[in-house]
Amino acid sequence: MHVMNATPGLLALHVRAGDPDFLDLPWHLPLAEWPGATTRLVQVSRGVSRHEVLFVSYRQGVYALKEEPPRVAEREYERLGVLAEHGLPAVERVGVASVRHQDGEPSGVLVTRFLDASLPYRALFRQRGLERYRERLLDAMASLLVRLHLAGFYWGDCSLSNTLFRRDAGELQAFLVDAETSEVHDELSDGQREMDLGIMEENVSGELADVAAEMNLPRPLDAAATGEDIRRRYTRLWNEITREVLIRPEERYKIHERIRALNDLGFSVSEVELVTAGLANQLKMRAIVTDRDYHRHQLHSLTGVVASERQANLMLQEVRELQATLAGTRGSSVPLGAAALEWLDTRFQPTIERLAPLAGPRTDVPERYCQVLEHKWFLSERAGRDVGLGVALADYLARAERDRGTMMELPPTE
Repeated sequence: MHVMNATPGLLALHVRAGDPDFLDLPWHLPLAEWPGATTRLVQVSRGVSRHEVLFVSYRQGVYALKEEPPRVAEREYERLGVLAEHGLPAVERVGVASVRHQDGEPSGVLVTRFLDASLPYRALFRQRGLERYRERLLDAMASLLVRLHLAGFYWGDCSLSNTLFRRDAGELQAFLVDAETSEVHDELSDGQREMDLGIMEENVSGELADVAAEMNLPRPLDAAATGEDIRRRYTRLWNEITREVLIRPEERYKIHERIRALNDLGFSVSEVELVTAGLANQLKMRAIVTDRDYHRHQLHSLTGVVASERQANLMLQEVRELQATLAGTRGSSVPLGAAALEWLDTRFQPTIERLAPLAGPRTDVPERYCQVLEHKWFLSERAGRDVGLGVALADYLARAERDRGTMMELPPTE
């Protein structure tokens, strides 16, 4: 939808179909003057931004509005569209506006969908019970940078403030929030990747130094070493994904081994490139990966359940355990698809129904199910035997009843 001169102060507004038209907002005012001028404003946990950012609530959800120069807003809107086309983890673009206030200077406003159940990095240091996620933050940042660089996406301002984190079956997934300095290329050079990593190290060190100065942390925070640690994790993952493998004609099985290894990391392989290695009877294999949603796609194909990558991997492990149990009981092999439907009917759906009283408007249902699986593992470790999903669920619900209000935010087993 495209609106021209529809309300005072608003020159143009491009909004995606299916979302609000936002025409009831006080566009004649700068965002800094909106408090008190509209009842749409809501407070959410957020990071630091160099621009004015506000959040508004509609029936369809919560939206973030960021005020910046018009060309920057248009550019960022386009870049977020490229990220969406590649299936990369980033905030979802909704619209972009061009406005003019009483001072006569035009400005732009980027509208994005608020990432439900997300956390800014500072929450991982401030909130009780989230300490264990700090280590996961490093892997999440490294993974996000690898995925962006594989797609030819140069960030240009990688920082913790420009990233949101969402819990993913005991781990974290990082999402790009700010794309205003980004560039899109067919492929990044080593120099461009190195520049992005250098910016990341400098930004992360500064941000964590600020956190250490603000908060009384239980352990000293080595701000400088954290950026270096993210770089090391990035390098390990990048080298594993992009390395080439030498294969002899009789070793074709290595092709499938390599694909499985990348799938285990969560990466989908779009094609395999084989070229002569320059040695007699040897080929050089290079796997071309697309996204890190392999298990997510597989779970959705088998069950229709939409989950994030690690959540899907954890649930698929349970499906395979059920597959082995059914095969042992029936005395014959059971297709994975059949086991998946059995899991959906006898485990996932009944559990979700019993968890329904705990659900809020922004509850991540697959994450809640994975928390029950994690709680099952915790109880089984303590008991020295598999306690079963039913026992774990009952104990999880009892804990939720005892600690109502915090269970929505904290993992159940810590």
